[in-house]
Amino acid sequence: MDGELGDFLRSRRARIQPEEVGLPSYGRRRVPGLRREEVAQLAGVSVDYYVRLEQGRGPGDPSRTKSGGVSDAVLDAVARVLRLDEAEHAYLRAVARPRRAGSAPAASPVRPGVQLLLDGMDRNPAYVLDHRMDVLGWNALADALLDFSGSGCDESNIPRRIFLDPTARDLYPNWDAIAGQTVAHLRLQAGHHPGDAATGELVAELSRASEDFRRLWADHLVKPCDHGVKHLRHPVAGLLTLPYETLAIPGAPDQTIVAYTPDPGSETAERLALLGSWATSRTG
Repeated sequence: MDGELGDFLRSRRARIQPEEVGLPSYGRRRVPGLRREEVAQLAGVSVDYYVRLEQGRGPGDPSRTKSGGVSDAVLDAVARVLRLDEAEHAYLRAVARPRRAGSAPAASPVRPGVQLLLDGMDRNPAYVLDHRMDVLGWNALADALLDFSGSGCDESNIPRRIFLDPTARDLYPNWDAIAGQTVAHLRLQAGHHPGDAATGELVAELSRASEDFRRLWADHLVKPCDHGVKHLRHPVAGLLTLPYETLAIPGAPDQTIVAYTPDPGSETAERLALLGSWATSRTG
């Protein structure tokens, strides 16, 4: 994640054309988007300050806080100029003022009460993820849907399953969209856990093994996967349309429950019920 702040800022100013923010373009440019000088002007900071910020050096500027970090006012101004959305704005703050570097603690096990909650959701496939998108626990219907118990330890991580499992493109008809969402969420989480060795190793492994991952990671997209709809083509249940929600677990800040919530009475709900019965008959 070294140089992440500068890479992120450069990628974001490249998206914005001068005329979009009321500046003259002055003809052809060597690189697309805003120049650093223009971002500094629009944000109300010195050019030297912004250059140092983008280069990851300590800007000698009164806009820094007493503790030496970049002030909220400056980051808010840069976010406004670069038209960052809420997730990108939070990410900018995280990478501009990282917590003390070091590996995040090993994933805590899913609490028994949380597992009971999962097991009680017999109509909803549900599982628990940590910030690295490792799957820590699941219920029976999620297992029937995604085969967590049959996966090796290398496949208990969602990005590895998406990019390294050759069956992933068959499981997800819109694989490109799923892949992009996965990388955007992983980058967002990585920004909030700077220096986490396991995350760095995961990114390095996927970058070596997958050209698609390398390309998507280089885009510097950040976005939470907190709700939406996924489409799966299950080998037994067929094509499924699965809305999903994510829920934070109190007392376990790096764990979230991902629950699929098909509309009651829908074809997908009926197919999931049949899938659950089929899975039970196999293990009964």
